[in-house]
Amino acid sequence: MLNFSPSCERNQAVILAEMMGLFIAGQQILEIGSFSGQHAIHFSTNIPDIKWQSSDVEENILALSQNLAEAELNNCPSPLILDVAQKHHWPGTPYDLIFTANTLHIMSWEHVVKLFENITNVCKKGSLLCIYGPFKYQGQYTSASNANFQLWLQSRDVKSGIRDFEKVNELAIQQGFKFLSDKNMPANNQLLTWQMV
Repeated sequence: MLNFSPSCERNQAVILAEMMGLFIAGQQILEIGSFSGQHAIHFSTNIPDIKWQSSDVEENILALSQNLAEAELNNCPSPLILDVAQKHHWPGTPYDLIFTANTLHIMSWEHVVKLFENITNVCKKGSLLCIYGPFKYQGQYTSASNANFQLWLQSRDVKSGIRDFEKVNELAIQQGFKFLSDKNMPANNQLLTWQMV
């Protein structure tokens, strides 16, 4: 598999188990930042009655497309090119659930803001937004390993970094989302869920 992620492989089963109660037959799911497609393949294989639409920035699409093609899943179509900061990249149709994992700390804060400004293009009343990854709370890291991870992130890109939950939640609320839950996950990650009201 191209762009294989060991951490994704370790955590995808527990993410699926935690999210299983959110899925309903016939749902349309949009994943933002699919990268290798491991989540797309794992979720689509285990929940065959949903449609999982993957997406990523253009430079990752070729590898993602190849991985999905090799998986041969009827409910996991070809990925979309999606730069979250470009409004015209976003699909014009709403999805029942939007999922993204380990993306907010990779993109710049400006891109995080744009993600929330543009996400309403793919939402309708009742749409769920699930974000997985590390977060800070009241400016504090949840673990020493996350503090070290922050140093590594900023050594490779000064604009990246672990985000403050409070600031992300504020962005979500500004766009019409209601906060539903915050689940502690393995490896000092969180699974945050909102719903469009």
